[in-house]
Amino acid sequence: MTTTAAEETGFKMRHLSHPWSQSLQYLLLLSLWVCSNLHAQVMHGFDLKDALIPVDQIVSGGPAKDGIPAIDQPRFVQVAEASFLQTADMVLGLTRRGLARAYPLRILNWHEVVNDQLGAEPITITYCPLCGTGVAFDRRVNGRVLSFGVSGLLYNNDVLLYDRQTNSLWSQLMGQAISGPMKGQRLAMLPVTHTTWGDWRNSHATTRALSTETGHRRAYDQDPYAGYDVSTEIMFPLAFRSAGLHPKERVLGVQIGTQTKAYPFVELGKTSGVITDTWANTTLTIRFDQATGRATAHASNKAQWPAVVGYWFAWYAFHPDTAVFRVATQRVP
Repeated sequence: MTTTAAEETGFKMRHLSHPWSQSLQYLLLLSLWVCSNLHAQVMHGFDLKDALIPVDQIVSGGPAKDGIPAIDQPRFVQVAEASFLQTADMVLGLTRRGLARAYPLRILNWHEVVNDQLGAEPITITYCPLCGTGVAFDRRVNGRVLSFGVSGLLYNNDVLLYDRQTNSLWSQLMGQAISGPMKGQRLAMLPVTHTTWGDWRNSHATTRALSTETGHRRAYDQDPYAGYDVSTEIMFPLAFRSAGLHPKERVLGVQIGTQTKAYPFVELGKTSGVITDTWANTTLTIRFDQATGRATAHASNKAQWPAVVGYWFAWYAFHPDTAVFRVATQRVP
């Protein structure tokens, strides 16, 4: 019969009853506390000391560091060569300085991070399948170009990225380094459009699409998260949880300064598809297309506003004080 480490420790503690053993008992307890504390401060090789988020709410998603491999040398194909994509396939579309790119979710589901370069601009495309959130960032911080990988850790079900230059952890939905040498630094969010491949290619004829030739062997024709988007299941603990909407209701989340607002698709579907909304001293135009599931925010100069499309539970977990757009209903006399 074998004993666990905890049982063996308990056996030793029960038998340290003589006065001369009190010092040894204290040292053993101190040793156990230090080991436990060190484990809590280091996960997957990342130093979590003095992290900006509660360390006890950081969990392992299963895969180890880089167990989900980022794409560092992305290849792209023209529309005519993207036969692996179906019209209804969802993509993250991005335009910068006259260049248009589409990043299919069927690839991002398996990699979650693409370190890319559009002209002279280094960007990273990030996608968290558990939160349904696709966010694009400029990879430059204080003049330094970073490259990102998948840490294997989660906070509020959302992917924690890490940069290879300093091994700092970054929260996707916070857009901020939460531990390590870069702690407190922020990434500049770029406007990205969450829509179908058919919609994106129709409005961006010269777009190029991320190729399945990623350097990795993955079943890109299969969805490892099939059914998750309609289930009420949330896989890991949350700091905040709201019962106001279906947890997987898709929302357009917008932040202006310190204020945030969520536009649920179920509410946007009750409108004409174009609404004007003023808050935080800013007027935005929200455009919504029910058929393609596309929702975007635009400033008064028509420029697309950086925003996040994702599941309601994820937006609320990070923004529990968020305002929520609702369509006013008229009472019948």
